[in-house]
Amino acid sequence: MEDSSSTNQPNNSELTNFSDEVDPKTDDDSKKESASSMKKDSTLEKEDLWLSGGPAGSRNSILIFRSSALANASDNVVRSKPGYQLHTSYKVSQAETKLLSKLLECHGMVEAGNNSTDFNLLWTGSHPKPGTLRSLAPHQRVNHFPRSYELTRKDRLYKNIERMQHGKGLRNFDFIPQTFVMPGEYRELCSTHYRLKGPWIVKPVASSRGRGIFIVENPNQVPLDEPVVVAKYISKPLLVEGHKCDLRLYVLVSSFDPLIVYIYEEGLVRLATVRYDASHKQLWNPCMHLCNYSINKYHSDYVKSDDPSAENVGHKWTLSALLRHLKAQGKDTALLMAQIEDVVVKAILATASSIVPACQMFVPHTNNCFELYGFDILIDEDFKPWLLEVNLSPSLGCDSPLDVRLKSAMLADLLTLVGIPAVDPLLHSSTISVNSSSSSTKGSHFNVLKMKLSNCRRVHSADALHQTSTKKSSTTTQGRFSSSKFDLTAEEMKIVRTAKQQFERRGGFVRIFPTVDSWSKYSQYLETVTGIPSNGAPSSTYNVLGTHNYNQMLFLQLYPDVPLGHSLKNLDKSINERKSVGIERKRDLSLDGTVTDKGVPHNRQERYERMLSQGHRQTFGVKKIPLHESHSAELKRQLLESMKGGKRLTQIEARKVFSSYLACILKRIAAAPDQEGHVEIVLKFLQKASNYLRTPFSVKVPSQKLLGKDRAAIIAKQLNDFLYIYNRETEMYGDVLHRPSELPSNLFIEFLENARECDLEEVLVEQSLHPTSTNNKGTGFQNVLKCLPSASQTYLKTTSRRPAPRNACKISSRIS
Repeated sequence: MEDSSSTNQPNNSELTNFSDEVDPKTDDDSKKESASSMKKDSTLEKEDLWLSGGPAGSRNSILIFRSSALANASDNVVRSKPGYQLHTSYKVSQAETKLLSKLLECHGMVEAGNNSTDFNLLWTGSHPKPGTLRSLAPHQRVNHFPRSYELTRKDRLYKNIERMQHGKGLRNFDFIPQTFVMPGEYRELCSTHYRLKGPWIVKPVASSRGRGIFIVENPNQVPLDEPVVVAKYISKPLLVEGHKCDLRLYVLVSSFDPLIVYIYEEGLVRLATVRYDASHKQLWNPCMHLCNYSINKYHSDYVKSDDPSAENVGHKWTLSALLRHLKAQGKDTALLMAQIEDVVVKAILATASSIVPACQMFVPHTNNCFELYGFDILIDEDFKPWLLEVNLSPSLGCDSPLDVRLKSAMLADLLTLVGIPAVDPLLHSSTISVNSSSSSTKGSHFNVLKMKLSNCRRVHSADALHQTSTKKSSTTTQGRFSSSKFDLTAEEMKIVRTAKQQFERRGGFVRIFPTVDSWSKYSQYLETVTGIPSNGAPSSTYNVLGTHNYNQMLFLQLYPDVPLGHSLKNLDKSINERKSVGIERKRDLSLDGTVTDKGVPHNRQERYERMLSQGHRQTFGVKKIPLHESHSAELKRQLLESMKGGKRLTQIEARKVFSSYLACILKRIAAAPDQEGHVEIVLKFLQKASNYLRTPFSVKVPSQKLLGKDRAAIIAKQLNDFLYIYNRETEMYGDVLHRPSELPSNLFIEFLENARECDLEEVLVEQSLHPTSTNNKGTGFQNVLKCLPSASQTYLKTTSRRPAPRNACKISSRIS
C-alpha cells in the first residue's frame, strides 16, 4: 500500500485567501489552526474573515464559510459572526443535514421554521415545488434546479445520453453501460442478451444508497412488475489490492445558462469488502460486486479507519490517495482525470436542454439555484471511466473521521463559492411580492413560447448541424461578444461578474466548464443561436426573454485571446503567446495553467493528486456519555409502572420503540454474523413484515452458497432498508396517527435515548399484553419479539402460555 506521506506540494500562490478552505490540500497544519482558534472564546472574530464583496448588509456582500469554525463554536464567537448579527437563517427539508446544520450554525445562521419564508438558504433532499422556486427573493439560495431529475433518475439519465449517442455519435458518448428500462424494453433486453450474454445489474429508477440493487445472469430473473433499469454489468473492473472499487465525485453546477460546472478536487474511493472473483460464481454477493458504503458497512470484514489523516487505509480511500497509488504503478492518471472530466461535462450537457427551460420558467433570479451532484464513476481494467449514476443530494453523513474532514471542507467551499448574501432576510421579505409579479410575467412569456414551439422545424441531420455550428457561431456572434465589457448588456455583465467572483471563491473546487479548451471540445453540442446544449432531439427554441448565447459570451469574456474553434494542440502555444503580449486586464486562467498533451493543465492535475490536509479533524458531534445501567433500569421501571397503571403508548410512540428495538437487532447481527440462527429469523421476519409497509419493499433471499458473514451482511442491509422505510412512514403519517401521549413526554424521550435492547423488549411486551390497548389486542408485540433474535428470553417465557396467532407479524399492520 502506498505511503501516505506527501511529496513535493505545488505552489498555491495563485489561489485567493477568502477562507482557509480555499486550498484544502495545502501544507498548513490544521491542528495548529484549530488550537489557535480556540485560545480565547471571548475574542471577537474579524469581520473581513467572514465577509467578501463589501460590508455586512451591502448589495454585493456574501458570507465566507470555513470548516475550522467547527472547532470553535462557542456562543461568544458565534455571536460575533456577521451571519448572527444579520439574523441570517436556513431551512432544511427531507435531508440529512447534521454536518451542514452544524457548519451553518457555527457561522451564526439559525434554522427557520417550516412555514417561514424569511431565509437565506433552503437545503432540501427532494425537488422543490414550482411555487417555492417562483417565490424566491434575490438574496435566497436553494440547492436544486428544477427538473434536475433528468440527470439523477437512472432511466432519464440513460435516455438523455442515448439521444446524444444517436444525434452526436456513439463514440462521443460511449461512457455509460448499455441500459434498458423495464418493463417497456424487456424484448430489446432479451435480444441483446442472446448476443452479448450477461450478467446484468438491476436498479430501481429512483433509489439511492444501494437500495434494491442486485445482479442477474439472464433476463428471466428481472422483475417486470416495477420500474427498474437493467444495465450491462462491467465484469472487468479496475482492482485495488484485489478489491473492486468506484469513485464518488462531488460536482457543483452553479448555473445552467450559461453552463458553469465545478468538480471538487478531492473525492471518495469506495472499496468492496470481499475480494473480487472474476469467474462470476458469486454474483449473489453484493459485498463483492457493489461498492456502496451503505451495503458494505454491515460486513464483519469491513475496515473503517479511525485516523482522519489515513487516506488509503481500510475500505474507504480518498481520490488523491488512489491517484498516487496508481501513479506509483506507472498508470497515466492525467489521462484518467481528463476522461473523468469529459464524462461529467458530457453527462450534464446531455440533460441541460430539459433543465434550462425549466429554470427560465420557474427561477426568478439568476443566482437563486445551485446543485451539488454525486457522480459515481467506475474504472475498468483498461483504465476507462464509466458513469454508473448521478445522485441527487449526495450523502453528507459522517460515519468516519475521513468523511468529516472531506465533507466539512467541501461544504464550506461550496457555500462560499455559491455566495450566500450577507443580508437580513427580514428586511428583504417585501421583495417576495415583487418577485411574484415578476414570475407571473415570465410565465406569460413562457405561454407564448409554447405556442411557438408547435411550429418549430425539426433538425433531421445531426451531422449537418455539427458541420455548420462552429463556423456559423464564430461568424455571427463573435463580433458582438468581443472582449470589451462595453458591448455587453446589463444582464450579460452581471453573468460575467458573477462567474469571475465565484471562480475567485472556488476554494477546493476546480472549474471544468468553461475552460480554456471547452469551446473547441464542446461547442458542437451547443445550439448555434442560443448556445444551449442540444441532446440531439428535435430542435427547440428555449429562449424565453430574448435571443442570447450566454455560453459563447462568457467564454469570450473569460478567454478573449483564445479564438473560437481553436484546436487543442495549439492551446499551449496560444496561452504562451498571450503571456508574451502582456495583457493589462487580469484573466482567470491561473487554474488552467499550461495544457499538457493529455488535455489536462499541469497544476490542475497536481491539485487532484496532492493530499488533503484541511477540514474538521475531530469526530463530528458530541459522544453521548452512556448512563449507568441502574439509571436505565430506573427509567424503564417508571415507564412500566405508568403502563401497568393503565397508560398506553400512542401509535407513534409504539412505532418509535419498535424501530429502536429493530436497530438494536441490526447492530447485533452486523457485529456478530456467526449467529446464523438469528440471521435466518430476521430474514423470515422481513419476508412477513414487508407486506405491511405502505411502500413496496421486496426482500431478496441471499444464496445459500454464500459464506455466513456475507449472507449476514446482505440480510442486515435489507433490515436497514426496512427500517428506513418504516421510519419514513412514521414521519409521513405522523399527523394522521397523532394523539396526545398518556405518558410523561420527558420520561419517554429520555427512556428512548438510553434504553437497552432488553428494556425496549419489556416495554413492547407490556404494551402488547394489555387487553384494552387501542392499537392492538394483546398479541402483536409479543409475537413479533418471538420471531426476532432476543438478548433476553425471560419475558417471552413468562408470556408463552398465550396461544400464538397464525401470523407472527401482525403487529406490523397494527402499528403502521
